[in-house]
Amino acid sequence: MIVVAVVAGVLLSAAALITGYRILAGPGTLDRVVGIDSIIAMAICGLAVWAAYSRDTSVVPAIVALSLVGFLGSAAVTRYRVRDDR
Repeated sequence: MIVVAVVAGVLLSAAALITGYRILAGPGTLDRVVGIDSIIAMAICGLAVWAAYSRDTSVVPAIVALSLVGFLGSAAVTRYRVRDDR
């Protein structure tokens, strides 16, 4: 189980670095929103890996809160961005 958690952590860290570059180099607002949403999804996955590794379910409310914040943030930015395009 330790090997699986370490491999998942390394892969999530590498994905976060690549996504961080996409956020910084993104030419548009929507590219950055997708990058930030991906970072939030990786944080959720990291918490899920930690919950599975430690066999502790006390981080489940944090996972739910992060998923709600990610969805509402993406929906709000997309809504106002579409309004600006008109």
